[in-house]
Amino acid sequence: MDKHEHGDDCNCSSDEFFHDQVTLTLEDDTEVVCDIIAVFPCGEKQYIALLPEDAGEEGEVFLYEFIQNGDEIELESIEDDAEFEAVSEAFDEFLDSEEFDELFGEEEAEDEE
Repeated sequence: MDKHEHGDDCNCSSDEFFHDQVTLTLEDDTEVVCDIIAVFPCGEKQYIALLPEDAGEEGEVFLYEFIQNGDEIELESIEDDAEFEAVSEAFDEFLDSEEFDELFGEEEAEDEE
């Protein structure tokens, strides 16, 4: 997963919690629809956490650097292990500070009961 550039055909917009989903195109041209969990800061940069639509709450979360240049939005892979570790910790702290049910909606939380 290298870079995802957003344009007129993209499912995204430039607001912090723009749409509920984005479509990533992987290196093998496979498309993965992902739910947007959050855009959050870590150090001087912004990052985005994505959960593949078919993964459920226990699935692997994708973390990308979130870059906004005017109306254009790009997602960059995090290549550095130390940076990835710091971003993972910042995301965990974000989850701890938010109500998990608020992130995934009351309907899914009720399904677990």
